[in-house]
Amino acid sequence: MDVVVAPFLHVVLILLDFYTWIIITSIILSWLINFNVVNIQNRLVYAVNDFVYRATEPALNPIRRALPNLGNLDFSPMVLILGIIFLKGVIQRLYLSIG
Repeated sequence: MDVVVAPFLHVVLILLDFYTWIIITSIILSWLINFNVVNIQNRLVYAVNDFVYRATEPALNPIRRALPNLGNLDFSPMVLILGIIFLKGVIQRLYLSIG
């Protein structure tokens, strides 16, 4: 059984790392758009922004509803990244206990 579970857990850890980088890309891209460093009219910027928005919003919306309204400050990506770090720790301990 551990022949299948150990590689699966390793792939899950890699996917969680990739998702963390997508969240960080979303944060940085939103700053660049808000400070007019990049233009949303550019098709590449629009495509990347659309991808990261569609990838992160389903996970960020429930967190935003649970957090208090702090005006322009959005701590939901930080809460999501901390949750991913916690989940990765649990999976790593499970991965090490399997073999």
